[in-house]
Amino acid sequence: MNNAEFWNQTVFLALNARPGTAHWMLATAEAVANGLIYLIPIVLTVLWLWGGHRQRAVALKACIVAGLGLGAGQLIGLTWPHPRPFMIGLGHTWMPHAADASFPSDHLTVFAAVGLCMLLDGELVLGLALLAAGLCVAWARIFLGVHFPLDMLGAAGIAAIMYLLVTPVWHRMGGGATRLVELVYERAMAWPISRRWVRP
Repeated sequence: MNNAEFWNQTVFLALNARPGTAHWMLATAEAVANGLIYLIPIVLTVLWLWGGHRQRAVALKACIVAGLGLGAGQLIGLTWPHPRPFMIGLGHTWMPHAADASFPSDHLTVFAAVGLCMLLDGELVLGLALLAAGLCVAWARIFLGVHFPLDMLGAAGIAAIMYLLVTPVWHRMGGGATRLVELVYERAMAWPISRRWVRP
């Protein structure tokens, strides 16, 4: 076992819930682990439907960065399928999960990608809130025994790399791409827009 994997397993065991953990803690952790991810589509939808052009551009960029991050994560999982803790009999597992590759975490990839876009592209408070929520999700999924700490660090790194790769292209093409999607949106949503339920 190399040093990184030794650290990975040691920190995992320190954070993983043990037998005797209060039921309310496990239930709360599972709600955080599985439920907070729905904040992402809610936030992006609100920004698009009721935000201005700048908020819509940030939301669209966040979708692209998150999508590329998830794609990169899938490729890593296919080429280097790191097992989850329960697949090697390590620690305790407190919620069901498929026995697929653990590295990187899809959940944190999405939170980190969207949070970084918000934080660095003008939605500071929202970005900080999403990154904080992502940290809670990362803790919960380690606590419940379905991820390692390095799965989370890897997810954050992939999200940051995708942000850095997308941003120069976005500076050149983002405005046009956003306007194009806005045109499609305005035609598809003409009826609710005409009633001022959502913004044009």
